[in-house]
Amino acid sequence: MATPDPTLFDEIATCRLCADRFAATATRHSPRPVVWFRESPRILIAGQAPGLRVHETGKPFWDRSGDRLRDWLGVTETQFYDRDTISIVPMAFCFPGYNASGSDLPPPKICGATWHTRVMQSLGDVPLTLLIGGYAHRWHLGPQSTVTQTVAEWRNHAPRVFPLPHPSWRNTGWLKKNPWFEAELLPALRARVKEVLP
Repeated sequence: MATPDPTLFDEIATCRLCADRFAATATRHSPRPVVWFRESPRILIAGQAPGLRVHETGKPFWDRSGDRLRDWLGVTETQFYDRDTISIVPMAFCFPGYNASGSDLPPPKICGATWHTRVMQSLGDVPLTLLIGGYAHRWHLGPQSTVTQTVAEWRNHAPRVFPLPHPSWRNTGWLKKNPWFEAELLPALRARVKEVLP
């Protein structure tokens, strides 16, 4: 059962805990929390952190990674962005920025430590949770060895939880090396999505 927290959404949306941290990155950007959840969703997507395009648009997974993720789930954009059924809660609500070499910085730990437990309590009992990437795997499942092993052991957590790799196009090589993901996991995931969505 969800625990109502009427101030939580606005508190996160106006959070500036990482303002100095982001100002010191190569991107020198300001915080822009992307908050996309409501109580009692049918599906929770627990991800890593917004990328630059999501930071600019304020819409989660509004990029090529999102296209791939929607394909993995077998849902339309309309279904995906229906906040009454799908909540998207990354380990950091803001774009962490790039380092001097142009690589993504990790999600600041202070974000998850500050907000994640309260958000999970506000969501309540979610029928299907998707854990995207190592940061989400570790927070929700505890210490893990590698993303590949965690995803390979997906049957240990299904049908309520599916650990996934990040849908970034940088992971195309990973998908080719692990054909069982598309052959075995994705059909089970799509079937579960159909079961839980109205």
